[in-house]
Amino acid sequence: VHAQGDTYQVVADVSQFEPPDIVVTTSNCHVAIQAEKVAEDGTVCDTFTHKCRLPEDTDPLSVSCTLTETGTLVITARRR
Repeated sequence: VHAQGDTYQVVADVSQFEPPDIVVTTSNCHVAIQAEKVAEDGTVCDTFTHKCRLPEDTDPLSVSCTLTETGTLVITARRR
């Protein structure tokens, strides 16, 4: 988690996954990123999991995420 001005940022490289394969969840100041690539035969061929705790002064209602064209997932949250 990086502090940048009045926001916090979490950055993850998920370029090997398609947008529908990526799930971001938040709960109690925790962020979880999960991605899973499924082959045509139904087997899971690649996974990515990352969990982190946001600082106590994070506004939980301000958490948002963006996926860049290069496959970088950027999660931002405002500080209170």
